[in-house]
Amino acid sequence: MENEIHKKLGDNICSEGEVNLEDVIGKLLIDKNLTVSTAESCTGGLIASKLVNYPGISSVFMEGAVTYSNEAKMNRINVSKETLDKFGAVSKETAAEMAEGIAKTSGTNIGLSTTGIAGPGGGTKEKPVGLVYIGIYINGKIKVKKLLCDGDRQTVRTQATITALDLLRRELLIH
Repeated sequence: MENEIHKKLGDNICSEGEVNLEDVIGKLLIDKNLTVSTAESCTGGLIASKLVNYPGISSVFMEGAVTYSNEAKMNRINVSKETLDKFGAVSKETAAEMAEGIAKTSGTNIGLSTTGIAGPGGGTKEKPVGLVYIGIYINGKIKVKKLLCDGDRQTVRTQATITALDLLRRELLIH
């Protein structure tokens, strides 16, 4: 029965038994000798907080930056003013620049970013509450995932954090 589940779900299985998502990621990062840094806006440090739960992560997790304001995005991780003016802080373009920016400024193989609208206010028809973009930069390649979360502010932040960590896990499996 267990083998059937593994065959059907494959990489959709994050962990088994007492192992959690951050344990899986920590082990993969260390085993592959890949360094990571995070640039978080709407998740406000939750991703970094989860990563540091893994004992020994300090050998591969270099830093986490909460770049909440546009000024922090520009000054700390080199998101361009033009990108922010043209696309806004909550956009795939900004998420991509955040992921690349944190990786390059911290000298890591991987940069992971989140930017979004956690609510309860701040949403528009074009960019509703719950809209989150997750950026991942790995050794020069960038991917961005768009996420639409339901729920209150904490639920949106939690969903975005788990989704970002799962995206990192999936990318680590193929690199």
